[in-house]
Amino acid sequence: MVTLANQFINKANTTVDIALCGRNRDVFYKLHENIQAHYPSFVFNNKYRIWHTIKTLVFLREKVLALKPDTVLVFGEMWNNLALLALLGLEIPVFVSDRSTPGKNLGGPHNLLRKILYPTASGYIAQTQIAADLALKKKWNGNIAVIGNPILPFQSNSERRKEKIVLSVGRLINTKHYDELIKLFVALDHPEWKLIIVGGNAKKQKNLEKLKQLIVEYKAEHRVFLEGTQPDVASYYQKSSIFALTSSSEGFPNVVGEALSAGLPVVSFDCVAGPKEMIEEGKNGFLVPILDFKKFQKRLEQLMTDDVLLERMAKYAPKSIEKFSAKQISNRFLNFITTKGENNN
Repeated sequence: MVTLANQFINKANTTVDIALCGRNRDVFYKLHENIQAHYPSFVFNNKYRIWHTIKTLVFLREKVLALKPDTVLVFGEMWNNLALLALLGLEIPVFVSDRSTPGKNLGGPHNLLRKILYPTASGYIAQTQIAADLALKKKWNGNIAVIGNPILPFQSNSERRKEKIVLSVGRLINTKHYDELIKLFVALDHPEWKLIIVGGNAKKQKNLEKLKQLIVEYKAEHRVFLEGTQPDVASYYQKSSIFALTSSSEGFPNVVGEALSAGLPVVSFDCVAGPKEMIEEGKNGFLVPILDFKKFQKRLEQLMTDDVLLERMAKYAPKSIEKFSAKQISNRFLNFITTKGENNN
């Protein structure tokens, strides 16, 4: 959303405001100096969840009434419900976009709210065609655009030499299956290669310590490295040679696009949606049936041992992702949400 906002603000006669109302309201990425961020005056305390949710609804409605925007864009399933409820009855167009695996179960109350509220939105933005088809089937909204995520360029640094590194970037959550990635990598007899995983704990799963213990158990401290959360992920893309994604659930994984932009062929599980939007089988990477770790290992080793194949894929990878440039994607978003969805192709 920050990438889109920073692109929108460069358009003539355009102002952009962002309202942040989650528990954590830090802006991790840099916003353009002309974009104003708005925050509730209270700290969200989950102990008073119902009361603070009501206060958040009031904050959103009052803020939108004060700003009087021409259009509102909301990201995230539960946030979509919250914003649509807060802005119900206003004549301001509201566009919503799901950001996770298609049809994600939000739990009884939120699933019901989605069913009731999504049809009131001016339009629905799906990350993939599969997500759009599902939204139509469930009758969430009749005005749907399929727009992928903007991918920021991670161009290779000519001064930084590619190393024999398999890279993976993501939160250390169970659906990423980093434990299995570590096991299959260690089982490969290629001691000259390293596996680097960038990402921190999330969803209270505390997998960082578990993965550290696994590495010690497999005596792989010299081959597998857990880097935690890093502000400069670009440097890891620039020095690595292959990207691995063992996630079994994705919406539209930006890390795949970033890796391809940096010239890294990608080996990924063929999730319901997401990776197949960017990976061209055998051209810039490989798609593997979900949880088929043996085939994943085989594809990974294929790239690790075939320099010609690796180089060919690496050369093509950045070209394959150009259609997801920040400029092109932001133009499609802006066109859809400012024409009330009249041009959604």
